[in-house]
Parts: sequence; C-alpha cells; structure tokens
Amino acid sequence: MKRNRKTGKTQDKKNQSSGNKKSANKVNRVVKGRQQWADHLTEKAKQENYPARSVYKLMEIQKKFTIIQKGSRVLDFGCAPGSWLLYAAKTAGENGRVNGIDLKSVEIELPSNATAFVGDIFDMNEELAAVVGKGYDVILSDMAPATTGRKDVDEARSIALCQAALKAASDLLETGGNFVCKIFQGGDFKHFENDFKAIFSSHSIFRPESCRKSSKEIYIIGKGRK
Repeated sequence: MKRNRKTGKTQDKKNQSSGNKKSANKVNRVVKGRQQWADHLTEKAKQENYPARSVYKLMEIQKKFTIIQKGSRVLDFGCAPGSWLLYAAKTAGENGRVNGIDLKSVEIELPSNATAFVGDIFDMNEELAAVVGKGYDVILSDMAPATTGRKDVDEARSIALCQAALKAASDLLETGGNFVCKIFQGGDFKHFENDFKAIFSSHSIFRPESCRKSSKEIYIIGKGRK
C-alpha cells in the first residue's frame, strides 16, 4: 500500500511536469508564431521598398475606410522613416500632394508629389508653417510617445500627444477632411473620443491585423471634418 501511494505521488508529479512542459511549449509556439508574422511583414516591406512594416497598417486602414482619394492633399505627422509618406503619395496619385513633418529627417528617396520637412508640428516656426500651409484633405498621425514600460504613464503620454495632434488636425483640415490617429487606449480614451466626435461627422475605432500582437495601439479614424 505504501508503495502504491508513493507510486501515485510520483505519477502525479510526472503528470504535473508533463502538463507544465505542454503549457510552456504552447506559449513558445504562440510567441514564435507572432515573431514569424512580424518578421514576415518586415521582410515583405523590404521587398516592396518600404522602410518599415508600419505601411501595412495604413494599407489596411485605406482598404477599409478609403481615407485618401486620388488628388488628395495629405499631411503626415511624425512621417519618419517614410513608409506612410510613400504609400500616401502612391494612393493620392500624381495630382495629389503629400507633405510630412518629423523631428527626424527622412532618408529615403521620395516621389515628386511628396516632401518631408524636419520640424515640430506642435511648434512650427513661421517659415515652416508657411510652407506646410493649411487646407488638407487628409491628416495622418502614426506618432507615439517615448514609452516607459509603465502602462499608466505611457497611456497618459499617448493621450496628451493625440490631443495635440487632434488640435493641429482641426486647424489644418479642410471641411469634410479625414484624420487617422494612433493611440494607446486607456482610462482617458472616452474623453478623447468625445472630442473626436465634436470635430468629425463620423468616427471609427480600428486595430489593423498588422499591428504587433503585444502592442496596445489602436487607431481612431475621423471622417468629415465639420
């Protein structure tokens, strides 16, 4: 009887160990799958001559919401390294115009209907403001704050950045214009969403499939600047 109880305990430990290994293997497969998906998009972007995989987020947004039309005037906040600029220029066509602003310079070659400026969209000097101008049909913002790893701090920084982007977009958009803004969804998101509703005729919340699985980012899309 003692041997049986001992054998039972040993068997229980073996079963528990086996279960732990299976769970670990499952987690490893999920992580590996996510890494392979990210690597696949990174490689695909290189093959299609885009400097970053983030272009596929904009492609998904464009496919679902048709933000950019042929001939659109587009402004890209935080445009470096230039993937969104390239895709927006291609989508707007040769009769469209795409400008981008970033604190960092864009190093890639841009098409003739696209220009990147180095500057702060929230603190433009008179010269830059005159060149950038107003009256845009579309404004894009894929900006994100420097992250700290603390969820509450990162969400607060994201909301503050998006509030500033929304204010700038409302000043620079034509009536009927569209706005795409990346945000980390947090406690103040509803307040930001209400501000969005006040400026746009309709809005949608969207998470592209090409977002990294570990990312907390979503996109809020406003159509029809009032």
